[in-house]
Amino acid sequence: MALNLDAVGKKIGPVTTPYTWKDAALYALGVGAGFEELNYVYEKDLKVIPSFGVAAVFDFLMHFGIKAEVNLAGILHGEQQLIFHNPIPAEGELITEGEITDIYDMGGDKGAIIEGKSITRHSSGKRLFTSIIKIFSRLDGGFGGKPAPKVQTPIPDRAPDFETKDHPSPDQPLLYRLSGDVFQLHVDPEFAKMAGFEKPIMHGLCTHGFACRALIAKLIPGEPERMHRLDCRFSKALYPGDPIKTRIWELEPGRAAWEVVNEKTGDTVITNGIFEYGEVPKDQIRFDGQVAIVTGAGGGLGRTYALDLARRGAKVVVNDLGGARDGTGQGSATPAQKVVDEITAKGGEAVASYDSVATAEGGQNIVQTALENYGTVDILINNAGILQDKSFVKMTPDTWQAVLDVHLNGACNVTRPAFSVMREKGYGRIIMTTSAAGLYGNFGQANYSAAKMGLVGLMNTLKLEGRNHNIFVNTVAPLAASRLTEDVMPAEFLDKLRPEFVSPLVIFLCSERCPVSGHIYNAGMGSFNRAAVITGPGAVAGDPESIPTAEQVKGTLNQIQSLKDGKEYRELNEQVADVINAFSRPARDNGESADSKKFTDPAAVFEAMPRAFNPDAARGVDVVFQYHISGDTGGDWYCAVSEGACTVSPGTHENPTCTLKMADHDFLAMINGELPAMQAFTAGKLKISGDVMKSQLIEKLFAL
Repeated sequence: MALNLDAVGKKIGPVTTPYTWKDAALYALGVGAGFEELNYVYEKDLKVIPSFGVAAVFDFLMHFGIKAEVNLAGILHGEQQLIFHNPIPAEGELITEGEITDIYDMGGDKGAIIEGKSITRHSSGKRLFTSIIKIFSRLDGGFGGKPAPKVQTPIPDRAPDFETKDHPSPDQPLLYRLSGDVFQLHVDPEFAKMAGFEKPIMHGLCTHGFACRALIAKLIPGEPERMHRLDCRFSKALYPGDPIKTRIWELEPGRAAWEVVNEKTGDTVITNGIFEYGEVPKDQIRFDGQVAIVTGAGGGLGRTYALDLARRGAKVVVNDLGGARDGTGQGSATPAQKVVDEITAKGGEAVASYDSVATAEGGQNIVQTALENYGTVDILINNAGILQDKSFVKMTPDTWQAVLDVHLNGACNVTRPAFSVMREKGYGRIIMTTSAAGLYGNFGQANYSAAKMGLVGLMNTLKLEGRNHNIFVNTVAPLAASRLTEDVMPAEFLDKLRPEFVSPLVIFLCSERCPVSGHIYNAGMGSFNRAAVITGPGAVAGDPESIPTAEQVKGTLNQIQSLKDGKEYRELNEQVADVINAFSRPARDNGESADSKKFTDPAAVFEAMPRAFNPDAARGVDVVFQYHISGDTGGDWYCAVSEGACTVSPGTHENPTCTLKMADHDFLAMINGELPAMQAFTAGKLKISGDVMKSQLIEKLFAL
């Protein structure tokens, strides 16, 4: 049976798993705890071993394999990441939701990998941990899918700092399986032989639990609640009874690499281990399982962004041509590779890219580097830049073009292929880098200012095109010391203008938690503020029936240029709608106030429509408008216009010309003149299907 590739992106859960202290203690016994670690097995002041979480939600994890329709005879646990947000309480309910995020093809003779991500919360509402799992299915490869991303080992080439020896019992799987993983491979000799093993093998997660105990004992003894993250790759099977050794390398404060070795055979059975620990940050923003591209990341701001993303779990493509700050020279691999080395030395994952953003081919290659190494792109920070300052009169066409090629065209060249990947997967975060020179101007930087303001325009359109695909695009104007600014900034300010003061905002805008798109932010010295294009209410010069004169414009200039009560438009159509509404119909001259004519019920609107009908405007018109109004006061009505006559009826027409859908409160706001129709449409509050163009007749036909 073939894998179900359509399972990617489909939500799984929520699945609720009740547990008590006995479940936590049974797990602890299953991974080798005993009297020497009484706080794991005795209900008095019980502490839960953090790796218990993945065992407790094993029933949920099985859904990944079931949804993907893998051949269960060839299934193995491939990789496991656990990111802890709060300590696991001793009892309660675990509520887990997730999805299959990808399926990779290793080849017909090697199998397939199913990747899934889930978040588990406690019944108290606290988020406990995020799990990212890769299931290796040995019998399901060769379907023509993309290969799995490459994995770089964080294990240093030196002797470990700590070693812990354990000797699991020959019967260990029988005890561990009582914690939930009752797969036959770990208990049934015939099934194990059918799967290619001599006898039942140890649960990978059982060995994982032994390692978790060892890591806590060596690095945070007696304080499992200080554990942040536990990653690993299950590389070889282990038979029950074989002795094991957990080897630990300290990489930096709060971060260690680890592996588990079978002492009997010398085989590494778990590798690529990462263990992070310390005080648990409250509501920490993480990027585990996500892939980021940072251009111009060989130094300054880009390097800081790359390091911060990697520190929080992202896999990073560090792009930098390595040229001079004016863009000249052949480039160098050194800056990008140094940053990659910094990241990998700390146990992170990164790969260097030396392509130039200034060409479409270079931009495509940068994105391809992410796809070939990590399989996807979730985050793009367009940071690459050069300077070639000249006063405008002295600026040559080449100087103008060189700066636009890197800043504006460069962002386009990388964003286009990255945006395509993000749109396909339904998620993405993109950062553009503008400048105060673009927002406000700066002498001698016409090329730079034009490029930087162009990026704002690019963002403004991409925020709309990405809106329905969960792609958020924002722009940052950083004020920071870098090689582009080091000789133009006063020396006494350089320390205060470190890139580290800008990075927190960029990191937040890159995250799933970011709720905004299409915003511009200034950032520097730990100070942040939002910039926006504000449009004043303006004034109408002359009257709607004639073209205004220059003298009339002069007479209303104070009103035209006033920004008092100004507003920010989110897209072109909103501004156009306001221009059109500036010439809206005058109020009825019947002695009644505007408020007295406001509708409070959709039914009243449809009752009034025949009286508001304009027969002269209906000559040659033959249409049926179907309205579906949702909400407590909503309902269905249709309006038929034919041969200069209008009828309005409740219910649904069998063949409407166009259909309009709105919530009752939005419909009333539009009819009462508080919500322009164009604005309602572009904001998604008014949805029109069928012959959309015919809907534009409504304003001509009715004078509500």
